[in-house]
Amino acid sequence: MVEKKDNCSSIYIISFLIVISAFTSSKAQNSSWDGPVPLTLPLPPQTEKYFSSYTTVLQADKNAAEWWAGAPSVVIDKNGIFWMAARMRSPEHPVGLRGYEIRLLRSKDGIHFEEIKKINRSELPIPGFERPALTIDPITGKFKLYVCGPWQGGPWCILKFDDVENLTDINPASVGPVIQAPEQRYARDVSVKEYKDPVIIYAHNQWHCYVIGYIRQNERIFHFVSDDGEKWHAYGDVNAPIMDLAGWHNFFVRPASVIPLGIGFLFVYEGSNTQWYDPVYNVVTGLGFTFDLHNILDLSPKAPIIKSSTETDFSTWRYSHWLLHNNEFWIYAEVATANQSHEIRLFRLPLHH
Repeated sequence: MVEKKDNCSSIYIISFLIVISAFTSSKAQNSSWDGPVPLTLPLPPQTEKYFSSYTTVLQADKNAAEWWAGAPSVVIDKNGIFWMAARMRSPEHPVGLRGYEIRLLRSKDGIHFEEIKKINRSELPIPGFERPALTIDPITGKFKLYVCGPWQGGPWCILKFDDVENLTDINPASVGPVIQAPEQRYARDVSVKEYKDPVIIYAHNQWHCYVIGYIRQNERIFHFVSDDGEKWHAYGDVNAPIMDLAGWHNFFVRPASVIPLGIGFLFVYEGSNTQWYDPVYNVVTGLGFTFDLHNILDLSPKAPIIKSSTETDFSTWRYSHWLLHNNEFWIYAEVATANQSHEIRLFRLPLHH
């Protein structure tokens, strides 16, 4: 959600800086796929310092390896209150099904969050959660909350709760699937088998949802649209991803955040490489740009832009949600810590240096 008071000229300036930074990738001496550790592009010093300075806003329930707080989705309401939905994860469950809870939080300043509600997977029931998507309907003013997981013994899909005026009133019993894997069109059709991790934005008088789609065991980005946020259909062919597995993101490529810039949209994506250590979870972030919300120009094809500044075996900096607030980018991201826990950190990038 973007505040109307943000200065569009400032947005153009930061957009220009990002484009310049990305295109310097052609001068990078190191390629990100040379070995087991992700290597990022050098950012201008005035930008780099803001990605090494952060505030931790939510930690895992235990400060230990494989305990994760992450996948933040954040909105700011008309009164300036911040609302966050996050996924909590534990090593006590099987890999791929470790997300045990969606936690809902509230903050007056976007820094200090208080818990207002927990949705345990047993309440749906569902075997496990991953990234939620929280937004506010610009027409009704109500909260929309989407989650993902294996539904009723089937594949992963995108689920939605009934809209509510008060986020604490979210009813687990109201949840149901809104985006599911397509049926095969013929016997050997290579179709998407499941969807997860929705990123949702309302733009051009329409809802847009970007999801991870599993197709032949690869993660790629797929685009859906909706008039009401309830009934969705694929933008174009249902099996056509909008970014390729290429360059440094040749193992996975996934959506992270979409930010209106006045002249277009910053498209934040994430990915990993086949040569990195544990590329399923060693996920870092790159940048793209789009005018039409469907055709994406990759601004960081040679190497990622952002990784954890507290990395050990993992450089993970993923599931980021970018907001424009008070002439700054406020960026909430799930980041790996030195002990291989994950926490949600807030990074603040001024639009004027």
